[in-house]
Amino acid sequence: MELRQLQYFVQVARLQHVTKAAEELHVAQSAVSRQIHRLEEELGVRLFMQRGRNVQLTPVGQLFLKRAETILLDLERAVTEIHEFLDPEVGEIRIGFPHSLGIHLIPQVIASFRKLHPNVKFRFRQGMYPSLIRDVVEAEIDLAFISPFPERHEQVTGEVVLTEDLYAILPPNHALAKEDSIHLNQLKDDTFVLFSNGYSLRPLVWDACRAAGFVPQIGFEGEETDTIRGLVAAGMGVSLLPEMALYHTGSIMPAIVRIREPHVTRTIGLIRRAGEKPSTVVQLFHAYLIDYFKNHYKAW
Repeated sequence: MELRQLQYFVQVARLQHVTKAAEELHVAQSAVSRQIHRLEEELGVRLFMQRGRNVQLTPVGQLFLKRAETILLDLERAVTEIHEFLDPEVGEIRIGFPHSLGIHLIPQVIASFRKLHPNVKFRFRQGMYPSLIRDVVEAEIDLAFISPFPERHEQVTGEVVLTEDLYAILPPNHALAKEDSIHLNQLKDDTFVLFSNGYSLRPLVWDACRAAGFVPQIGFEGEETDTIRGLVAAGMGVSLLPEMALYHTGSIMPAIVRIREPHVTRTIGLIRRAGEKPSTVVQLFHAYLIDYFKNHYKAW
């Protein structure tokens, strides 16, 4: 079995078309067909079925595709590790994060790191809590900022890098907008603007309201901190947002008020795959992040 046979097989499986796969691979269609045929002969099975002008994986082909993709991915990682061992300054880091960190933290950290290591490349992926965990476990990304930090998870490991307060945000004309601090139950009769289901800040706000003795009345939902902040500023309700999501300034801004009781916080963690040694450049960046948070954030 040859490496190019696996490469041709995976490309045909992804595109479901021999001619298109050949074009992507920059080889003749006959070469692709020939290598697929030899692979099937060696395995003693049919990997594809003809479906009009397209091809479709057989059940055993679907099984083989998963293994073939893993083999090719491991090979790609091995080549990358060798290159990064020779020169970690030219490696690539794949990092995931929730939207609320993309407004201020991620650009700030990356810009700071690239002043020292200008040739390191980054590939970014935003996502919600479950998708970030999955992407780390499935090796789609190397590191992920995540909130809340998963205290127990067999397949990921990491550390809390920051704990930050949540603040109440209110319409500018709200009766409590001028207060220095409030008890959360003072908002029990207000309509809340919350994140949609699946976002980690939603249960955090919900639990805080329950701890204050009431169930929040949900009037509007959103999927980004900008949306939540804008709806509140426009008078659609009240909400809670972490400090990091409130750095933005604009012509229409909500009032920001500290919550005296209960004290509402969120943890931000940095996670990676458990039981696996990261590449040299990822280790370099990880060490930089740990030092960065120790020196720049009092909430360490």
